[in-house]
Amino acid sequence: MAMSEDAAAAAGTPQPAGPRRGRVRLKRTALMAVPAIAAGGVLMALTAQGVLAAQFSISGMPFTITADKLDGKGFAQFGSLDSMIPDSPNAGDTGGQVLVAVSAIKSAEITNLCQSVDLGGINLVIHAGDNGTPVSATNLTTDSDLLSGDAEFTNIEIGGDASTYTKAGPVGKGNPGVFGQQADTVQITHLKQHNYASTAVGFKLPNLRLSFGSQGC
Repeated sequence: MAMSEDAAAAAGTPQPAGPRRGRVRLKRTALMAVPAIAAGGVLMALTAQGVLAAQFSISGMPFTITADKLDGKGFAQFGSLDSMIPDSPNAGDTGGQVLVAVSAIKSAEITNLCQSVDLGGINLVIHAGDNGTPVSATNLTTDSDLLSGDAEFTNIEIGGDASTYTKAGPVGKGNPGVFGQQADTVQITHLKQHNYASTAVGFKLPNLRLSFGSQGC
């Protein structure tokens, strides 16, 4: 799920030890604007090139998530770089890498969830949690390049080193030197996300329906 476009320039710093993913254009790796889910918005800086490798190779086909409301306990958000397989047909002019904001939530309830992906002229659409029982998820992460909604946080901390974060559990930790934010709780209404990846340890979808149609979420 839980929060932007191309980043402005800022200096990179050396990677932690590990495989390098090659040089990426500075404007794509330096600075990212996290959507305005905190008061006034939050700028999240990537301080290393190719920081935070994706948990898996993304397809490069984005999907949309909408929901009436998301209630989360244990929240963190920080920058990352998702990667496609070599020579992916969906790479376009991205070099096979997409700059994202990772939103991590230890436990979440989502009311009236809609997820859709454009398969090229037809949309695969999933609905759930709209019949009185919300969708529930544990250790949820979403990798987004666009997030919008009306948000409220409790005990939010902005500007910490994401590698020190604990409120969202293990999935809420970023790499050393990555700027982020964390909070005890988050509530977002009128949620909309443009995502490239999502993971969860547990995911319950009451009243699940899958269909194909001309309209997405």
